[in-house]
Amino acid sequence: MTTRRIATSHAVLLTLCIVTIFPVAWSVLTSLKPANQIFSLDLVTSDASLTNYTEVYASIPFLRILVNTVEVALILTLATVALSVCAAYALVVWNFPGKGIVFVLFAGSLLIPFQVTMIPNYLMVARLGWLNSMPGLIIPQLGSTIGVGLGVFLLRQHFMNFPRELCDAARIDGAGPIRLLWSVILPNLRAALAALSILIFLQGWNEYFWPLLVSKKSEESMIQVGLQLFLQAEGNAWGPLMAAATMSMLPVFVLYFVAQRQIMEAFVRSGVR
Repeated sequence: MTTRRIATSHAVLLTLCIVTIFPVAWSVLTSLKPANQIFSLDLVTSDASLTNYTEVYASIPFLRILVNTVEVALILTLATVALSVCAAYALVVWNFPGKGIVFVLFAGSLLIPFQVTMIPNYLMVARLGWLNSMPGLIIPQLGSTIGVGLGVFLLRQHFMNFPRELCDAARIDGAGPIRLLWSVILPNLRAALAALSILIFLQGWNEYFWPLLVSKKSEESMIQVGLQLFLQAEGNAWGPLMAAATMSMLPVFVLYFVAQRQIMEAFVRSGVR
């Protein structure tokens, strides 16, 4: 690659980074401005304070909403990955009538938008008494577009490409199906599991419409719904709104910085595979 092409590539990447980072930086800096300087074009103000953050906590139960979102996203991620691993492993290892049809049904669920099944899911949740509850928020999302269907579709390919020699050697040593999965296959598929977990976690974290539908109390809602409720209550209070948006981004940034190496390795290995 010539020097000119390298310079052009770096310029394009730098431009994309600036376009991506600028809204986030503007949100953080605006959250520190007093009300009379919100529309100022100055990026940094000498009167920076945390007043907007305290106003958010005084207006809505933000900390409780944040904890709810973390719990729902984590439980949804663990449940989806666990179900996907079991289903994909069964479709690869065991032979049973209709196995191909079962896989087609899993893969076909990716083509069905969640809005199509929204009303039946809501009626089911209401009749089971799961409104304003964790099961009502989590269980219907297991069958969403980024859910068990995607997990089965991705992991089945990795299971099929797993070296047969390792599986045969483990069986010779007396490993049964469960031990083979837990001790041999899963440790070698950490990249695929990490990539799937990241997709599911972000999907659960950013979910808006379903929590809005089944959560009638503000203290039981999730972060995206909480931001909307705060906007409706405070109107055009852009400073506090930017403060709430900044706090809603912090857990995802912390997760990325803590697991940055594992995340990069997950996507690189999944792409190579």
